[in-house]
Amino acid sequence: MSTYPDLAKVAALIADPARASMLSALLGDIALPAGELARLAKITPQTASAHLARLVKGNLLSVTSMGRHRYFRLSNKKVAQVLESLALIAPPSRTNSLNDTLERKAIQRARTCYDHLAGELGVSLTEAFIDNSLIQHHGEAYEVTSAGKNWFNSFGIDCLQLQEQRRAFARSCLDWSERKPHMAGALGTAVLGRLLELKWIVRVRGSRTVKVTDIGRYNFKNEFGLHWK
Repeated sequence: MSTYPDLAKVAALIADPARASMLSALLGDIALPAGELARLAKITPQTASAHLARLVKGNLLSVTSMGRHRYFRLSNKKVAQVLESLALIAPPSRTNSLNDTLERKAIQRARTCYDHLAGELGVSLTEAFIDNSLIQHHGEAYEVTSAGKNWFNSFGIDCLQLQEQRRAFARSCLDWSERKPHMAGALGTAVLGRLLELKWIVRVRGSRTVKVTDIGRYNFKNEFGLHWK
């Protein structure tokens, strides 16, 4: 009998293409109904139900019932971190249509990485924070400068309060599409939340993709010199 955790059991759950597609769709820390997940995975609702039951039983997904509908989401942040790590070594998926190609480009351009901003926008914004001396990169973590604390406070984020949370304050997360780090941790989550509150970005329904609004384009350029099209 092996004394090690049963990695093969978890790997088998992720290995099926349909289940992998549904897990990837939920990486934006969103909850989706079974029908929507079936559509995204391009399988029948009956087949999706069987796959989702296995993922729930394997503790990769949790499910909440609301009326006649059941909504699924990743069980916790650790599941998201494992999936994002696998994405770093996984080959690109094949695109079979123009819609698939456009969706891939949109996800690579701006998306959520569970609870923080990722993609080209996430990396560019993190680099802008560094270039404007708001944060400094130290190994696998970021440190907020004195000027940064003032800026984040004016932006509506209390860094001192975030540092009291029982989680990493600001850590480096390697972006699978950009192959560069973006900012995660409590500060990364707060930045994403504030960008959504201020309508600089908006979520795309049923997707991890986010879009930059006209207000966002103006403010990203005005604050950081980021020219977003």
